[in-house]
Amino acid sequence: MSNSRNPISEMCLVDGLTDRFRNSLNYTEPNNNGSTDINKPDFKELDLGSPVSTLPTRPATSTTSSSSSSGSMSGQNPNRVNPNYSGELSGSVESSRRFKPGHSRSRSDSYPLIYSGKSSVSSFPTGNICPSGKILKTAIPSNKSAKNDILGSSRTGNYGHGSIIRGGIGGVDSGAVKEKSYDQEELKKKGNFKTAIPSNKSSKSDILGSSGTGNYLHGNIIRGGIGGVDSGLVKEKNYDPEELKRMGNENYKKGNFTEALSFYDKAIAICPGNAACHCNRAAALIGLKRLVEAVKECEEAIRLDPSYFRAHQRLGSLLLCLGQVENARKHIYIMGHQPDHGDLLNLQGVEKHIGKCTDARRVADWWSTLREADAAIAFGADASPQLLACRAEALLKLHRLEDAELSLSNAHKLESSILGSQSKNFGMLSEAYLLFVQSQLEMALGRFENALTTIERAGQIDPRSIEVSVLSKNVRLVGRARARGNNLFKSERYTEACAAYGEGLRLDSSNAVLYCNRAACWYKLRQWEKSVDDCDQALCIQPNYTKALLRKASSNTKLERWAETVRDYEVLRKALPYDNEVAESMFHAQVALKKSRGEDVYNMKFAGEVELVSGLEQFRAAISSPDAFVVYFEAASNLQCKQISPILHTLSSKYPSIHFLKVDVDESPAVATAENVKVLPTFKIYKQGNCMKEVVSPNPEVLESLVRHYTI
Repeated sequence: MSNSRNPISEMCLVDGLTDRFRNSLNYTEPNNNGSTDINKPDFKELDLGSPVSTLPTRPATSTTSSSSSSGSMSGQNPNRVNPNYSGELSGSVESSRRFKPGHSRSRSDSYPLIYSGKSSVSSFPTGNICPSGKILKTAIPSNKSAKNDILGSSRTGNYGHGSIIRGGIGGVDSGAVKEKSYDQEELKKKGNFKTAIPSNKSSKSDILGSSGTGNYLHGNIIRGGIGGVDSGLVKEKNYDPEELKRMGNENYKKGNFTEALSFYDKAIAICPGNAACHCNRAAALIGLKRLVEAVKECEEAIRLDPSYFRAHQRLGSLLLCLGQVENARKHIYIMGHQPDHGDLLNLQGVEKHIGKCTDARRVADWWSTLREADAAIAFGADASPQLLACRAEALLKLHRLEDAELSLSNAHKLESSILGSQSKNFGMLSEAYLLFVQSQLEMALGRFENALTTIERAGQIDPRSIEVSVLSKNVRLVGRARARGNNLFKSERYTEACAAYGEGLRLDSSNAVLYCNRAACWYKLRQWEKSVDDCDQALCIQPNYTKALLRKASSNTKLERWAETVRDYEVLRKALPYDNEVAESMFHAQVALKKSRGEDVYNMKFAGEVELVSGLEQFRAAISSPDAFVVYFEAASNLQCKQISPILHTLSSKYPSIHFLKVDVDESPAVATAENVKVLPTFKIYKQGNCMKEVVSPNPEVLESLVRHYTI
């Protein structure tokens, strides 16, 4: 029962979920030998393939190289993905590229080799012509001879020796540079080239162009644009999906979910078909508490790879956390895989307690409903908007209005209606149920127009729900009864107004507003006992209902129940500490209580302001009163006095039943001498001419505690 009395804090709703997936990038999977592979990275290899077509082999004796190309590489179909992936990317893309025996340098007078594969990695292999800026990454051969580095003239980048750039790269128009032309003056004229500082290792000139970013290697001819590369924004290595994923994983493990998400986004931009990237992105989104987006990423990973068990496992846990038991079961139980034992226990626990919660709600057993809802949340459904709404409904029926409001507020923050709006909870569609509970809360708070609007929305979403239809009818009838009662009250037809409010209470017996309104009618009819009773009913439902407290205090005043009146005003003073009218009413009730007990109340008066004392006679006359006096000794030139003076004025407004006097020792030295004041600021409490307490240079907390102690 203790769990059901404590509202769930907003910040702890999905923190458990974050911890649950913190280490989910690595998992254990049995191998063929019955052992397990630990810490297996959660991604699959993309074999980008060779970026070039296969070069024809020529006899070594007849091979010459009249161009500045420095060699070529063997290739394979760049669009083909290796079907035998092991779940891991190789250590380096560069390391997989090798020169194969039998390949020779291309002839300058032969037809150029055209690469037509798809990639956006901004590095060119050697000796190839690449149309439309489609680039693949490869290793950089060593520079053994002096060659010219030709680069475009607007965007920075590193271009390899002997490169010819055409069509949108380096600011050179198509056809502006011939394959065999290396005239730098012509390049400067047509491509707006400029010569950079030459390297100190070989005699060569670096020519920088005006557009494009990337590293281009020896002997490349580039045509078209930079296919899909975000010019100048990211370095070349950041376009390696493996490297991006690794950096994302490192940030995720450190709890840097925003940074991890950024790296996964970049990896997905390059390889949108990589299911592991989408699954890892989901984990980062869970860490950021963006659960709906995380579900969508898991669904995308499964769409790309229906057999991807990790994505199913993560999606199942997510759906269970959101309280969608049936959908979660489909992904936790996957053919050919053993379900996680912890997930199974959580699934069974959530399913069991949701069933009990539904049964208890059906018979209006609200304590059991609250207990079972809390148990289901404890088993892992801690981000379920429907369960939080069920808690709110139970708390509302148990007259814990503030707790109900908090629980429902948390439900609305969990992206409720986006997911599972067509699934049913407690006999109605999920989204309609949240509105159903919201309408009841609006009614309890006296916001009848909002209640009607909300239940009408629920009826549009689930027009077949009987509960929604019944509540919609009641909201309309209660609203009409309240409006009729208000009109009769304004017409001073108080008896008829009482009857109208009573009609509304028969339809909604837990409406604090209707009880309070009827209490006002009883007060006008001089039936103060009934007025107090209705105020007590309203305060039982809504303990901090200030209007009901005021009416109850006024009714008790008429009944001369001074002790009850003082208690009512003390509660009101906590709720309205700076309300001068409440403070004065409390003072008069305190005086009446003292008088009823036979205590001396001669010359007691309501204070509320700081009174300046200008002489010794005035001072002695004031403190001889039976009231309590706080006397403040100050000097205008004293820095500490300047700092504490505003606090004194605040206290005088907050505690008007006690009197505050101020003595300037420079203007009234006789008072300071008579009272033996030597240190400033000094505070003294007097009662019936006697000094009860003295404090020197107190802090604000100590001073207020002292004042509160001597308040009537």
